[in-house]
This record gives sequence, structure tokens and C-alpha cells, in this order.
Amino acid sequence: MPQPHVQYVETAPGVRLWTERRGEPDAPALLLVMGAQASGLGWPEELCDALAARHHVIRYDHRDTGRSTWSYEKEPYRLTDLADDVVAVLDGLGIDRAHLVGMSLGGMLAQLVLCDHPGRVLSATLFGTTALSTAPFVRPDGTRTPVEELPGIDPRVLAEWARPVEDHGLEAELDRRVRHWRLLNGEAVPFDRAYFRELERRVVAHTGRYDSSGAHARADQSGMDRTRALAATRVPVLVVAAPADPLAPPPHPQHLAQVTGGGATLAEVPGMGHALPRQVLAPLAGAILAHTTGS
Repeated sequence: MPQPHVQYVETAPGVRLWTERRGEPDAPALLLVMGAQASGLGWPEELCDALAARHHVIRYDHRDTGRSTWSYEKEPYRLTDLADDVVAVLDGLGIDRAHLVGMSLGGMLAQLVLCDHPGRVLSATLFGTTALSTAPFVRPDGTRTPVEELPGIDPRVLAEWARPVEDHGLEAELDRRVRHWRLLNGEAVPFDRAYFRELERRVVAHTGRYDSSGAHARADQSGMDRTRALAATRVPVLVVAAPADPLAPPPHPQHLAQVTGGGATLAEVPGMGHALPRQVLAPLAGAILAHTTGS
């Protein structure tokens, strides 16, 4: 398999994004879209390599993460601009159409792209995210639950987010990030502190700094609703249900599959939360590849 190839892509005036590609160049492209404030290195090597056995896999750093341009302080942007970046990455790499895999905020960005640029999307795999739809969730017994009444974020995560982020040095920042991952991991899969600490140490080394801009939490969230377009899409969509997810708990995955047109498929990775520990990587890769290759 060819070695990973790094390339910078200009997605907007003054904005360059770090991208990395692996796998055979003539294989179907698969673009990994990570969550808020997360570098592309948040996609584990093991998962990238498993997907690259069948795909030309691309991961990238969002604006204000990793080695991409940190621009929010001087030029604030909207979350929808991050969806435009997804298309611009494909353009910059000369890729006409790709399979999209989006986690958390990345799942929302993937929804925007499949709704606004369906011709660029071969398929979409979404997890750890909520639907960009105001349509109610219809339970098996016919009960209709408004979106605003679906379960919210775990209060323990909200409490962690409310804590001030102070600079007490690299090791203290790694402690904070590991504590955050412990909450996101959920209770079903044993938490490996060393694994996530090493992940974040690699992210810091890649980025060259250990602070966070918090840009994605502050960005304008308007213009995200795609209720009608989601219902009308004919792009093949897989929703991966993570039963232990403290950010988008059930029935959010079921709701997302329900409001997405074209016969969205729902698959569950047992024990999965809002993190990517080793235990979920093989079943997650299997579900994605079954969706993208049909085998």
C-alpha cells in the first residue's frame, strides 16, 4: 500500500487545510470528516488503514485545528463554511465524488454536503450526530416525539464543558483531554487512559501547540436546517448507532435514519460511545465497508 501523502489545499482566501491520503489512488475516494475542534488525527491509524484496503482514504484538519489555518479570531466563519471546506477539499485534490464518513459535527457537515451537493457524494456514513431536521421521531407504536423532546447531552459532559480551560502546561492539558474522553467513551466499553493520552500527545505534536481556539463552539450555527432536503435525498446513507453515546444517545440515530430519504440503513456497534477506542474500530470499519462496497 502506498505511504500516506500530505498535501495542503486552499479552501477559502487565506485558508489552507492539511490533508493526508492513503490507499491506492485509483480506488474509490473516502473522505473522513471529524468532529468539532478535532484534528484529522482523531481518526485512528488502525481505522484509516482498514478502510484504505478498499478505498483511497482522505483525512484532514478543519480550520482552527491541527496544521490547518487558525483564522477564526481574525475572520469568524459559520459552521456551514466548514461544510463548504469539505467540497473544497475534494476540489483541491481533484476528486469528483467520494464516500463521506462523518462523526459528531462531521456528521452534520456530511449531511449538509449530501443535501447541497449530492452529485459529489457516493454515499454517507453518519454517527455520533443528530439530524439536521425538525421532523418528529415516530416510534414503533406511532407516537410522535418532537425533536426538542429527544434526549439531550449527558449533564456530566455539559458540566465538563462549563469548566474554564486554563493553561497549566502540557501534561495538565493532556489530563483535561483524557478526562473529557473518559466521559465521551461511555460506560459500556472499558476506558483505556493510556490509549487516549497517547492519541492526544500525537495530536499536540502534529499541531505544534496544545491550546484550543474553541472556534467551532463559537461559530454561527444558523442556516443548518435541511429537513426537506434530507427527506428528499437519494444518496445511500448509513447511520451507525452508538448505544452508549452521551452526546447523541438513542433514539437520535434512529431518528436520523428515519428522516433521511432514500432508505437509510441503520447499523449498531455494540458498546460504542462518542469516542473511537480500539474495541469499536473493527466493527465500525466493517460496517462502513459493507455500506461503501456492498460486501
